[in-house]
This record gives sequence, C-alpha cells and structure tokens, in this order.
Amino acid sequence: MSTVLSSPNSGLPRMRPEAVMRLCIVLLAGALVAVPALAAPDAATLETVASLGLVESDTPVRDREGWRKPRKIVVRTNEERLPWMREVVDGVELVAATTEAEAIAAAPGADGLIGFCSAAILDAGPDIRWIQLPYAGAERCVATPGVRERGILVTNAQRIYGPEIAEHVMAMLLMFSRGLTVYYAEQQKGVWSRSAVPEERLWELTGKTMLVAGLGGIGTETARRAHALGMNVIATRGSSREGPDFVSYVGLADELTELAERADVVVNATPLTPATRDIFNADFFARMKPTAYFINVGRGGSVVTDDLVEALKSGAIAGAGLDVTEPEPLPEGHPLWSLPNVIITPHVAAGSDVRVGRLWLVMRENLRRYSAGEKMYSVVSVERGY
Repeated sequence: MSTVLSSPNSGLPRMRPEAVMRLCIVLLAGALVAVPALAAPDAATLETVASLGLVESDTPVRDREGWRKPRKIVVRTNEERLPWMREVVDGVELVAATTEAEAIAAAPGADGLIGFCSAAILDAGPDIRWIQLPYAGAERCVATPGVRERGILVTNAQRIYGPEIAEHVMAMLLMFSRGLTVYYAEQQKGVWSRSAVPEERLWELTGKTMLVAGLGGIGTETARRAHALGMNVIATRGSSREGPDFVSYVGLADELTELAERADVVVNATPLTPATRDIFNADFFARMKPTAYFINVGRGGSVVTDDLVEALKSGAIAGAGLDVTEPEPLPEGHPLWSLPNVIITPHVAAGSDVRVGRLWLVMRENLRRYSAGEKMYSVVSVERGY
C-alpha cells in the first residue's frame, strides 16, 4: 500500500500518519548521530560537587550573548593532564600552557582560559568568552581590563578550599584556647611551667560564641566545625539572612560591628570588595571583648593593620591568627612578627593533600558544561566581585 496520499487542496502529496512517525524517527536518529553526546560527569565529580554544595547558574551558558561551542581552550597545566581533560569534550582543542607567555602565544583563536586571567592574554585572545579561575578570590580578575567590557563569563573555585581553610581556623583557635602559643614558647626555652597560662584562659569551647563574617563556602564550613565543638555560631552575609541550621543567627553586613560585642572569636571569611575593605578597624576592635580572638582567612585588605597592631598591644583584644595580611607578604621587621599574641601563617590555609585533585575535578566539569552549553558552577558576579 502506498504511504503517500494526494492532497485535494494543496496539490502536494500527503503522507500517512505512520509514515510521518517513521520519518521523524529517522531524522531524530540522524541528528543524534550528527551531534554525539558528551560524557556525563563521573562518580568522583558528582560526589565532589555534592559534598561542596556547589551552586549552578540560573540559566544555561548557551543563553549568554556571544556563546558558541568552543573550538579552543587554553589550560594552565602540562601536557600530561590534557588527555584526562579531553575525555569530557568533543571537537575542542585543548592547549597546555604553564606560563603567561605560553598562554599569550596560544590565545589567538581561543574561546576560554582555565587557570589564567590577565589583560595581556585577553588582548592576545579577542575571542575569549570564559575564564575559569583556580582560586576563590576573583577581585583582581574582574578588575582586569576587558573582562567587564567584553562580558566575559568568570567562574571560580569557591567552596573548593572551604574544608581546609575551616580546619586552619579551628587549629588557630585551639592554639589560643588551650594556651599552646604560650606553652610552645616555654618549650623552646626548656621551661616546665603549669601556671604559664591562667586556668581561666584555658577555654572549653562549648558555649563560647563564634562570629563568622562572610557566610559563604569558607564561612559555612568554619561554622559547621565550630558548631560541632559545641560553640554558638552567629554570622553575617551580604546577600540575605539565610543560613544553615547550625548557625543560630545570620545578620546582614551592616550588623557586623554590633555582633562583635557578643563574640569570643571573630573569623573574617569575607571576599575583598569596596564594601569590605578596612571594615576591621579601630572601632571594630574596640567593640570586641578584651578576651576575644580575631582570625583572618579572608583578605588582608579587609583589616586596617595599624589598628590591629594597636588593639593587640593595648589588650583591646586577646590575640589574632592571621593567614593573610596587609601588606602581603608581611615585611621583615613588621610589628606583627614579634607580638606574642599573634599566630602568622603565610597564606597557606587553602593547602591540603586533596586540594589539587578536587580543584581539577570541578574545573574539568565546568569545561564539560561550557562546551555543552549547560549551567555552570560557581559563576562570579562581576558587579559584586565575588
């Protein structure tokens, strides 16, 4: 029986319904063959994304003006890593670069950068529309000429370093709360002195209050660990009053100084933006308890360093744990080096034995998503700077 019927009105052949269905199936199958599906994220990636609580963008990247399936991406790595990266993309040239000069040479014709952000590379790559940062701090990248003007999508490593940095905070706090800063100094002198730290300064953390300034990925992980030790956790964030169950109160950014009066330890986990620069100043430290500690794992530029030094010297606060400083690196002979109530680490809180593997899993997943035009993880607001 013929599958074609004549159309009395148009004069064109009319197909039977079952023939139309068969034709659609053939066309669909052909389309699927012509556009091979990209590999789905593997179990390790899915587990990492879930454990970190990474947030997708609201809309797929294919809906952004200027997006196209990338032809070339420059990756800050060596050649050995590229075969693993290529497993999640199809038809995309991945070029390894280990220095900025190599990235500049590779930039012409590139659609994206992984691990780089500089004006020189953007100048050499006028087609670049995506930058994946290997760190959480995005303030320097979003201020780079060309990023805002060209509407470049920036994604970062927010939340990836949260567990390590949170544990660094707790290590500093425990050094203070158990008198280890004093006892270790006594050890170096060969002194056995059980009275070196008054017993009232040897804290049991249960019931003490921690104020977390900046309840993002790092702040949330810090709050989680403090709560697990029995602490009452309060916090501030710039966007809303929402927070996890283990944070008893979430205030807005303008409540920071008022909340400082309640805290036994203040943790700075804020990004550096015009709104957070110099927020920890003489007025803030004057509002803290004289028995309270200040720990900074955010940015040194959020602190007025001279005001912090004076607060430490005068006893306005009990001590400070600093992984970041202003200036950085801290110059030789700076007063902070010699103060006995200060712990300084050289911006290493994000380091750990699992950090690199976790970072690359997330960056590879964002590469897969960008190539497929899907929703991206950890999109930076260029306007806010984080």
